[in-house]
Amino acid sequence: MTIEEFKNNKKTVYLADEYLRLDTEENSVKEMLAKDSSMAEMAKEELANLASQKETIWKQMEEILTVEKQEEEFPNEIILEVRAGVGGDEAALFAEVLAKMYSGYAGIKGWSFTPVDESRNDIGGYKEASFEVKGLGVYKELRYETGVHRIQRIPETEKNGRVHTSTASIAILPIRKRTSIEIKPSDLLIETSRAGGKGGQNVNKVETAVRIVHKPSGLEVRCTAERSQSRNKDKAMSILLAKLELQKSEADAIQFAKERKDQIGTADRSEKIRTYNILQDRVTDHRVKNSWYNIEKILTGEGLADVVQYVGENFGKPTDGKDSDEE
Repeated sequence: MTIEEFKNNKKTVYLADEYLRLDTEENSVKEMLAKDSSMAEMAKEELANLASQKETIWKQMEEILTVEKQEEEFPNEIILEVRAGVGGDEAALFAEVLAKMYSGYAGIKGWSFTPVDESRNDIGGYKEASFEVKGLGVYKELRYETGVHRIQRIPETEKNGRVHTSTASIAILPIRKRTSIEIKPSDLLIETSRAGGKGGQNVNKVETAVRIVHKPSGLEVRCTAERSQSRNKDKAMSILLAKLELQKSEADAIQFAKERKDQIGTADRSEKIRTYNILQDRVTDHRVKNSWYNIEKILTGEGLADVVQYVGENFGKPTDGKDSDEE
């Protein structure tokens, strides 16, 4: 790291200025010593003091930038998207189960879990929904949850006792403070509407909901969480940027995999990653080929920590385990 890096960062600029002041003072003492050797003892003590102060400040600046880089790699804010897949109403109900699982886990971790937008079907399940999750280590822990989740169970409406298989997809979108994505205003279609659901007169009479469509990619984002249109627009834009970043990283990962000729565990959202087998009380992650029991505890979020930790530690490693739920 250089002094210019520290001067160009708003978190360290004040320390950089102090470092440079000490550096100037140190040079003045050295110049004085060169002219008058009788001051050697005093100058030696002063130089040692200045060097110590400079070293302390330099370490502080390095630590601040190191933490900032870690936060940039693993931001403490994400958007968690859940979308019903194959299975009709059962898939929508499963999507809601997954949302509740992550909400419960967030509560245990001390993270905030706030709805951004929700779309339900006729029986109350999620067709799709997005949530803002904030907390220390949230992206680092949940980044491997992206993909297709599958549930195998007998629905309450099933008269013949047949096991149904339904799916829902999860996408984890990190919200980064810096982005390389540039968006032209002409590439955006921005619409406003009245927010639905609870919220009183504000959502019923004022157009606070914001929908943004990125024309080149076709990506669409909707935000209804905030009470003001401007805040919903800002949040929708940050989500759109996160989606575009993810789209780019997925394309880069696929290209890299083609070059290596061995695509494994790209975290692509179309990849089936986990099965929740209700009858066998078992959750199996197909990427790490490992299973956990007590599915009820896992679905409340309380038992999810063991799954998340194991996947995080073993993702991408060679596995010899038996994957009994994989087809």
